[in-house]
Amino acid sequence: MEVLAFLRLVGCLGLLMYGMKLMSEGLQKMAGNRLRHILDTLTTNRFTSMLTGALITAIVLSSTSTSVMTIGFVHAGMLSFVQGLSVIMGASFGNTLIAWVMAAEFNYSLSGYIFPLFILAICLIYSRDHRSKGESLFGLCFIFLGLGMLYYFADEMQLAENEPLKDILRLWGDRYGTYFVYLLTGAFLTMLVQSSGALMAVSMILCSTGVLSVYAGVALVMGENVGRAAITCRSASSAGLQARRMALAQLVFNLFGVIWAFWVFPWFVDVVSPLFDYESHPAAPGYSDLAYVLAAFHTCFNLCNVAVFIWLVKPIERLSERLILPEPDGEDEEARLRYITGGLLTTPELSVLEAQKEITNYVDTVCKMFTSVRFLLTPANPHEFKRLYERIERYEQVSDEMEVEIAHYLNEVSDDRLSSDTKNRIRSMLREVSEIESIGDSCYHLARTIGRKYKGNAPFTPKQQEHLHQMFQLVEQALEEMKRLIGSKNIPAEAHSSFYIEQEINNFRKQLRVLNIMDVNRHEYSFHAGTVYMDLINECEKLGDYVINVVEARLDARPKEN
Repeated sequence: MEVLAFLRLVGCLGLLMYGMKLMSEGLQKMAGNRLRHILDTLTTNRFTSMLTGALITAIVLSSTSTSVMTIGFVHAGMLSFVQGLSVIMGASFGNTLIAWVMAAEFNYSLSGYIFPLFILAICLIYSRDHRSKGESLFGLCFIFLGLGMLYYFADEMQLAENEPLKDILRLWGDRYGTYFVYLLTGAFLTMLVQSSGALMAVSMILCSTGVLSVYAGVALVMGENVGRAAITCRSASSAGLQARRMALAQLVFNLFGVIWAFWVFPWFVDVVSPLFDYESHPAAPGYSDLAYVLAAFHTCFNLCNVAVFIWLVKPIERLSERLILPEPDGEDEEARLRYITGGLLTTPELSVLEAQKEITNYVDTVCKMFTSVRFLLTPANPHEFKRLYERIERYEQVSDEMEVEIAHYLNEVSDDRLSSDTKNRIRSMLREVSEIESIGDSCYHLARTIGRKYKGNAPFTPKQQEHLHQMFQLVEQALEEMKRLIGSKNIPAEAHSSFYIEQEINNFRKQLRVLNIMDVNRHEYSFHAGTVYMDLINECEKLGDYVINVVEARLDARPKEN
């Protein structure tokens, strides 16, 4: 029977965790890109950033989601380090809302009134336009249902009257060494279940049923802060430099906050407990009001922590820079995936933003590849030609790998339920990736053609060199315009410049094709030189077509107007 009772508690805890996950994901889907706009517009300084972090966490009911999202934006260059850390500090305060929700359930049994909401949630979840609202409401119902059942079964087990458990707790006693063990236990359990809210619920249950003293419960709550930061560090461990520094900064913020609070929390609890008609002496029996004591401590602790460390953002930044040094620069260091390697953003709408930054990085890679091709036309010596050609070959391999990995990432994101606008964006982004890879292939074909000319000892005339220079310049302008469009935050309604440049490339190709026939007939250069020359011109025209395809795909990604 004891095993069955324990499994009931575990099942209730699982229902609670699922409800929190379902509600958080539903709210994030409802908010979608608005979360990005909130972060983009309301983070002008460290104080507005802190308030923004608290607001977003209160909306999505998950400080971990806010932290991971913020680290992703810092990693992508959308937020500065100071802005990002301030948002994370605010998230720790916004996370206290769930503690008050749980305390309200333990005192007023709100779970008895949530069943009509299940009916509304079912109606919403079968509605195409309101599915996310239905998921959020289902999550809220599961949270209250899980909390109510958890409290009921824990009270039914009468854990406080369990003699073996009482003997263990009596052996441990109530002293600082024991509280430190509870703190470490709280950190470990938070990392294990990946949910600080679940540990908060367990702490409230154990204290409210008289199993643990209020001091032990507070120690568990403090451990939750350390565990939450450790989860973020693990998520960012395989990401870029800025992401790892930001995760370390969060760990420093949470860890040092727990260190100073650990030495003063008994006095704080003694002050707060009488406000809720609870005497905090260890021998006192547990009451449901004790949940409010834990919620009050959690809120005040995080508020004080933010008030202290918001002034130390810059020193924390310098500390993280000293502890996490950049890797030695390599020649092709930037020609690799930079944003999606760590899988930081788990919410589909936000993952799309991360993939977009990676596509911008992909565009930078092929632009550098084309620049190397231009230098290949006029190498200083054979050694320089070989070095440039080998670099272009490496870029070609990197380009192929990036296409596969970005497309794979987008396909994984598309497996989730998405809004119609997000689905349209993913389709457009997949097309962008395919066309960018074609640009890389075209650059490699140009390099091979130049290599054929170089080995065949068929020099171009000054007029051919000039025409090639003009064509390459037009293509470079097209690539720069594409790069500007892909890197812009807001998709412009029109992109006339790209189409004008493409038209110039087409017209220039037609002129050169006619002029080449005339020059070969006048024996100004050999037929072989003319063939290689036109191969380069035609390949440039094809590259321009790929650029326009990328631009069109980017324009197609605009949200459809209602």
